[in-house]
Amino acid sequence: MPASLAAHLAAVFSREPEVWLIVAATAIFLFGGLVKGLLGVGLPLVTIPLLALIMPAPKAIALLCAPIVASNLWQAVEGGHARAALGRFSPLIVPMILTTVLTVWLTLGMKPATLNALIACTVLLAVALIAWQPQLTVDRHRERQWSVGVGVMSGALGGVSAAMGPLLITYLVALRLPREAFVGSISVLNLLGSLPLYLSLGWLGQLGWAEAGLSLVALAPMFAGMSLGKRLRTRVSETAFRRMLLSFLVIIALLLLLR
Repeated sequence: MPASLAAHLAAVFSREPEVWLIVAATAIFLFGGLVKGLLGVGLPLVTIPLLALIMPAPKAIALLCAPIVASNLWQAVEGGHARAALGRFSPLIVPMILTTVLTVWLTLGMKPATLNALIACTVLLAVALIAWQPQLTVDRHRERQWSVGVGVMSGALGGVSAAMGPLLITYLVALRLPREAFVGSISVLNLLGSLPLYLSLGWLGQLGWAEAGLSLVALAPMFAGMSLGKRLRTRVSETAFRRMLLSFLVIIALLLLLR
């Protein structure tokens, strides 16, 4: 690792750039990419709680800046449904952005143990949604009211852990969107949820040039993991892997609660 990056790492974590920390962070991004490559989702849900075990939670979220924004921006542009999603989901987007900013501001004043507990609860909620996969149906005539509520809740989850995806996915599934519209909408919503998160972290001093540079470096192991995950799709049972991953996330959440 170049000396300049090691110096940045020391500045970010206020400690010597120990080899184990660099190796652990690299392995976490590699694993997060593997999960995303295999399942198509789950990058922040996996990496944030794992990183929070070895560094302050706000720094862990900051390191996800480049991977989250880059992947969601690419999918949003490629999907071709950005304009339609902005029009239909504006009642969700506006409260999500406002709640995200407010939540970030509130959580940065919390004690590390309290913030870790909130992240753990967010992970457990996401695990429950993924495992349960509730078969809900939203009446189109009441969609605006539902969107406002989902926007507030997803903004709160995103502000705490950047893991707003499971709730948004559950809601879009309940709307019975066509596949292409679903992919385009979830990418736009994830992107517009992550931008206020990282702009707020930057404004509040948690995401500077050093963190941004390290976040860009994290793209390498993430993409390597994604590439490996895509190659393993035909060889690994998605159902079995999903069950092992959910069990693993429950253990990580419990470790955060006990930390």
